[in-house]
Parts: sequence; structure tokens; C-alpha cells
Amino acid sequence: MYDGEPQPGRNDLCWCGSGKKYKKCHLEIDERLQELYEAGEEVPVRSLLKTPQDIEGVRRSAEVNIGVLDYVTPLIAPGITTEQIDQWVYEYTVEHGAIPAPLNYEGFPKSVCTSVNNEVCHGIPSAHVVLHEGDIVNVDCSTIKDGYFSDSSRMFCVGEVSDEARELVEVTKQAMEAGLQAVVPWGHLGDVAAAVQEVTGKHGFSVVREYGGHGIGHEFHEDPFVSFVAEAGTGIIMAPGLMFTIEPMVNKGAAAIDMTDPNGWTVRTADGSLSAQWEIQVVVTEDGPLVLSW
Repeated sequence: MYDGEPQPGRNDLCWCGSGKKYKKCHLEIDERLQELYEAGEEVPVRSLLKTPQDIEGVRRSAEVNIGVLDYVTPLIAPGITTEQIDQWVYEYTVEHGAIPAPLNYEGFPKSVCTSVNNEVCHGIPSAHVVLHEGDIVNVDCSTIKDGYFSDSSRMFCVGEVSDEARELVEVTKQAMEAGLQAVVPWGHLGDVAAAVQEVTGKHGFSVVREYGGHGIGHEFHEDPFVSFVAEAGTGIIMAPGLMFTIEPMVNKGAAAIDMTDPNGWTVRTADGSLSAQWEIQVVVTEDGPLVLSW
């Protein structure tokens, strides 16, 4: 088989654990992936394809993740600190029987990422970071519930912001939505990147190269890496069951980033320009993308 693993017999139980016979479950998908693999395409291994049980598990995790972001939305205002956002996220998550995925992940000290203005990603909440009128901030929330991972982020305009800042926030969301529309079963992941670039390019914005989306579900970060600067018709095949995030990071200025912060986490634009990001989590189905977290 294309992933080096044995293939069940037609009447054997399917490898996915559904309890169904292979011929009535994943046989058709596996045969198509095998054909694509032999034609030279990059295809996902079976361990990356989420089952209906997995999708339901992620959905339950995402209910908490979405709930967290809904909860903090009306609370974000001038004068609050990013530390307060972190406390709200932690308290809501644990009260709903879940775990903040970022907390202690590879040493990350907080429960959420809060990236303000020229911070591209991985901003660390702090009592010393006060949100002011005119700021923009990304709140990136990730949740573990019953062993399943969910992930999404939203941008917030703090009070009245400049027209330029608002345009960046709105265009970045449009780019993410365009990427979602490009998720077509059996298409290429590079099609998502091309859709993102088409939207951002029209407005003269730049897409960050070094960071992108990722597979997710059983782990916080799985394959594939989801680049937003790839070309259409390239990349891994989006087979039904493939789950990943769409989260373009878009700079008002140049695409170059600065990763020299002593905290080892926070990434900024190299030229000091504003940056924005929206993130959703999707799974590919035979009927198109299913958005699980937003």
C-alpha cells in the first residue's frame, strides 16, 4: 500500500476501527490513494485520516475552544491586559472539563497566545501588556478534551482602530475564507495557499512563509504543514478524513519576520508593520470541507 502498511482483505474489518468491513468503509478511498501515489502524487498516510469517531471527538473539543473565544469576545477592550485574557481562557477551559493545549507545550508558559499589533504569532500573555485604543490583537486558543485537540483564533480590534488596521484584519479573514473555499476533496493542498495569496496580493499585503497551518486531531501539531505561499496544483492530496488548520499570517508590510525575542517564542514583523491572523480547523469530507473550530 501507498503508506507501507498492510492492506486488509475486502471482508476483513477496516483498519480505521469503524467495525465495518473494509469493502464498505475505506477500500474505495485507499484504492484511489494508491492510484494517485503510483502516479507520483503526494498522498496522506492512513494514520492522518480521521474517522467519524475522531471527528466527533474533535467536535466536542472544539465546542470548548469556540466557547472560550465567544466568552472573551465582549471582554476585550482598552485597559485590559493580555494576562487577563489568559486567566479567562484558563478558567473557562478547565471549568468545561478540558485542558488549554498551549500550557507547558514545549515550555510555553501560558494557556493562550495573544499577539498584538506587529506580533505575528506566539505572543505570551503578560500583566505588563495593556491593550490600548487602536490596537489589534490575535487570540489563538487551543484545547484538549478527552484526548482530542482543537485549534482556532480570531482577531480583535480594540476600540476604534485605523482604517489601515481594520483593512488588514478584514482582508486576512477574507483570505482565510478563500482558503476554505479551495478545500476540495481530492484536490491539492497548494490550492488553499494560492487562494490565500490571490486575496492578499490584491491589497498589497504579504503572507508569512515560515509559519502556516498544520494537521491536528490526535496531536497538537501533525502532518501536513499547511503553507500559504505554495503554488496551486502542488502539495499533498486532500483526501477525505484529512484534518488541518487554515491560519494565514498576513503582514501589512514585507513578509520577513523577526524571531530574536529573548523569550524564545514571540515572532514579530521584521519591519515593524502590523500583522493579522485568523484560524479555523477543518476536515475534508467527500462533500467538501467541514469546519470544526472557528
